Amino acid sequence: MDSLFFALQPEPAAAGRAVELAEGLRAAHDLKAQATDAQRLHVTLHHLGALRQETLARALRAAATLDCPAFEVRFDMATSFKSGAKKRPLVLLNREALQPLQDFRSTLGVALSLHGVDVDTGSFTPHLTLLRDARAVPEQPVGPVAWKAREFVLLQSLVGQGRYVVLGRWPLNG
Repeated sequence: MDSLFFALQPEPAAAGRAVELAEGLRAAHDLKAQATDAQRLHVTLHHLGALRQETLARALRAAATLDCPAFEVRFDMATSFKSGAKKRPLVLLNREALQPLQDFRSTLGVALSLHGVDVDTGSFTPHLTLLRDARAVPEQPVGPVAWKAREFVLLQSLVGQGRYVVLGRWPLNG
């Protein structure tokens, strides 16, 4: 069954930079996996689980209530996350707090909860997944991938098709 999640998508220049980094890391670490397509790159804010009409309706209403400022997103480290799966996510992250992004995620989480959508308010490590490979890449600094988040989206992940459908898009101010 398809799933539903809120995300930030990088601007085209930042997405292109992320793909370039992924290709460079693939070559440097002899990785076999292909880089994530630029159109699929995203920072997951809240995963809402399986696509259900009631959850979708509540999520759309919650998102429409937000009035938040735009903010900078910046990733300058690459590493492989530990994973129980055979293929480990190679991600970009930032060891700094990225407080505006954290604050926005929290605000969105509160709005979702107020509209009856269950969300995970636990630990959150903002990241951008570049690819998934069996080989691990140690943490290392990389040239930054940065953009100004001017909107957030609600995405439907089409299971087995490797693509997303935008179900809603909301601007951030500024």
